[in-house]
Amino acid sequence: MPASWLLVAAILAAGLVAWASRRFLRIAAVGAAYKAKVLCSGLFVSERTLGSILSEDVSADSYRILRLFRPGVDLERRRVTCSFLGIKARTAVFRPGLGATLAIGVRPENLRPASLPAAVEAGKAAASDADWPAGERSAPEARGAVDEALSAAFSERDPARLARTRAVVVVQDGRLAAERYAPGFGPATPLPGWSMTKSVLNALVGVLVGRGLLSLDRRNLLPEWSSPGDPRGRISLEDLLRMRSGLEFAEVYTDPLRDATQMLFASGSTADYAAAKPLCRKPGTAWQYSSGTSNILSRVCRKAVEETGEDWLSLPCRALFGPLGMGSAVLEPDAAGDFVFSSFMLAVARDWARFGQLVCQDGMWDGRRLLPEGWISWSVTATPQSPEGRYGAGWWLKIPKELGGETAAARAVPPDAFHAIGHEGQVLTVIPSLRLVTVRLGMSIFIDAWDHAAFLAALTRQSSSLKEPR
Repeated sequence: MPASWLLVAAILAAGLVAWASRRFLRIAAVGAAYKAKVLCSGLFVSERTLGSILSEDVSADSYRILRLFRPGVDLERRRVTCSFLGIKARTAVFRPGLGATLAIGVRPENLRPASLPAAVEAGKAAASDADWPAGERSAPEARGAVDEALSAAFSERDPARLARTRAVVVVQDGRLAAERYAPGFGPATPLPGWSMTKSVLNALVGVLVGRGLLSLDRRNLLPEWSSPGDPRGRISLEDLLRMRSGLEFAEVYTDPLRDATQMLFASGSTADYAAAKPLCRKPGTAWQYSSGTSNILSRVCRKAVEETGEDWLSLPCRALFGPLGMGSAVLEPDAAGDFVFSSFMLAVARDWARFGQLVCQDGMWDGRRLLPEGWISWSVTATPQSPEGRYGAGWWLKIPKELGGETAAARAVPPDAFHAIGHEGQVLTVIPSLRLVTVRLGMSIFIDAWDHAAFLAALTRQSSSLKEPR
């Protein structure tokens, strides 16, 4: 082979090695960040043991690869650092009331503030003392139907594809009708809702719209979109809520180098990452599920609140969690100080149910209107661009196929049901016609291991299994 060809081959080989090395380092950084974040939230928010989290949350099924990432836990400073053989270490920092934050682009000790204001924390503690009133027991045959549904929720249909249900709460007429927990979990265990957090964001936007700080037709939402000729300036607040912004975003979790994982686990600012994406469609014309739009909305909300001189980090507690008695609720911000409203909220199952009850009551709580009149009705009106009207504004209107949608059980669910749905099978369902709220929290790494349609059908198969609908 001529020397010139050998040189070309050597250059190509070196380039391939360099490309593969850069790709590997990026993947390693995401893996380290994911494990550090999950461990930090689990240890210091959920207050679970390190062993219980390591045994499943970051090692089971497709997470086996994370066993190669070594964790270091600093209990005194409440930090978790993970790395792949010392490469690309990532640290998550716990702050009281703010949960776990990945220190990306900032030193861990420089994350400010160190916690929510003491007054807010005291208010949350007082709220946590409030409890659901117990429901009246139904007839034995009706209780049997409910108990059967709960038992099925904690059974495993396929030992190779575990559902891992951890908590189920059923509320009707504002009263606790039934609940059950897996061993090691209980009424006091805050658990992640993942994308159920998007529905909480919908409520917070409603609060700000009600106060006149935001409007659904508002455009030019961010300074970086306001340059003359930037088409992103035409994106409206409603477009973001209804997932039709037109912004490019790959909602893919199987590839750690795609947008969803890069935004959550490789970026210090989730809003900046998403806002920098270009348009791939004209705003308002096409529906595409995107966690990026939720984090842009988070920044828009923060900007609107801070322009009034209010404290942004304490607003969710003051506007929603405190009035609802959701003392366990924790929204986790990124290193830039924006709440990661696409994915990072934890609460005990009963508090997730409290949020569902607010929505079931059309935004009213204890005789006080927390959300604008008509907000819920608007939010659960189908977005025309969504396939088969499956999505409203922050709420799913139909059960996805992976969770048992498109089955006979799904067709048996009352048509007015709507859902907040998150990663690994987290589901909050509201059925206004039955005055029913259900919460299921778990760790279904194989998402189809949890059949939510079958669970709801078992609960509602006989209207007497809870109470006759009005």
